[in-house]
Amino acid sequence: MFKVLVIAYYYPPLGLSGVQRTLKFTKYFSKFDWKPTVITTGNVAYYAHDFALLKEAEEAGVKMIRTEAFDLNALFGKQYQTVNMPNEFIRRILSIFSKAIFIPDNKKSWAKKAYQTARELLLKEKYDIIYVTIPPFSSFVYAAKLKMEFGIPLFVDYRDLWYGNHFAFYPTPYHKYRHKKLEYTALRSADKVITINRRIKEKLLLTYPFLSFNDVMIIPHGYDPADFGTVNRGSQSENIIEKAAKSRKMRLTYAGIFYENITPEFLLKAFKQISVERPDIAANIELEFIGHLRKENKKLIKELGIHEFVRDLGYLEHKETVKRLQESDVLWMMIGRIKNADTISTSKLYEYFGTRKPILGCVVDGTAKSALQEYGASFITQPDDIQEIKETITHIHELFQKKILPTPNEEFVLKHDRILLTEQLTKAFQFYLKAE
Repeated sequence: MFKVLVIAYYYPPLGLSGVQRTLKFTKYFSKFDWKPTVITTGNVAYYAHDFALLKEAEEAGVKMIRTEAFDLNALFGKQYQTVNMPNEFIRRILSIFSKAIFIPDNKKSWAKKAYQTARELLLKEKYDIIYVTIPPFSSFVYAAKLKMEFGIPLFVDYRDLWYGNHFAFYPTPYHKYRHKKLEYTALRSADKVITINRRIKEKLLLTYPFLSFNDVMIIPHGYDPADFGTVNRGSQSENIIEKAAKSRKMRLTYAGIFYENITPEFLLKAFKQISVERPDIAANIELEFIGHLRKENKKLIKELGIHEFVRDLGYLEHKETVKRLQESDVLWMMIGRIKNADTISTSKLYEYFGTRKPILGCVVDGTAKSALQEYGASFITQPDDIQEIKETITHIHELFQKKILPTPNEEFVLKHDRILLTEQLTKAFQFYLKAE
């Protein structure tokens, strides 16, 4: 088998959507004759842990090497301790300080340790490809050093834009220059660039003209059919569908966390108006939140007086989350107004696609909106237009009562099967090796 060395800070047992893409690639690599070794973080505190995902990697035979290094997350809790997200105001202040102090990010210490671990490994074993996933961007800097030292082809996977990232903060011109210079140097060493969408590819090509169109390959986010019972359809998936059909209320579900420009504020205020103007409709809707709803949002729910319509399930293991999504009637997501928001296409959205459920997308123009339109079973509004959101929820409820909610474009859904996407990536690996 071919061997690929994967450098990924975000990997199980860390939870949340940031780990899904890399986990699923490594899970299915062996299906296409690639054996992965993952260098990842050690025992750190984080906002969510999912040991079921770790078991999934272990059962797939993924070799994992954990590195211990200074990590800001270690300041907030003991090993593998799940910590609460701070108040959004405090989180933003901490983020600003972190971005002012650490260039390119606060994972530099870990990235250096991962580099040292990888270097020791490469001196003893032969690998065909180095694959690094970003963020954190510091891991790309050190992966480029490995490429220069060992001459092993380097693939970098952009889950987010680096220079000009939608959450970027450059307190001085030097910060801006330094980020761009580091990315430029790392990209010069990369043999292939993978991005999750066309917008990120376009921005990279415009920012770094030395990149050719063929240097950058798009492999979007996806869903794992094994998580949805679509590989072996049996009694479990049938029971999920049957249970959802028996539900009297329309369940509108959100899975994930809230931070920066992603907020439930406008949805909650729209629902408040429905509860006042059409209490009969509000009484037949249940708002379900999976993940970290956060104190400030819980406070808003209480202030609006709509707590009786809200179910807060907290963080659930991924498979349990998927089950809840399948049992829901409509799924909700939002992307607010922020710089370069058009490059955001969250992993969560593509898992929503895997459920084949109708989606209410409160999003700005960009990749996510385009994907929702292609999906077909979507209701799209501006992210902060309370009136439009209210009217759309009312319309969705009418369709729900008539049992005529839309169904998605199946061809579009099948294109985002994680097994198919992993095959595309491994073909890119092999094509490059043959071309050398």
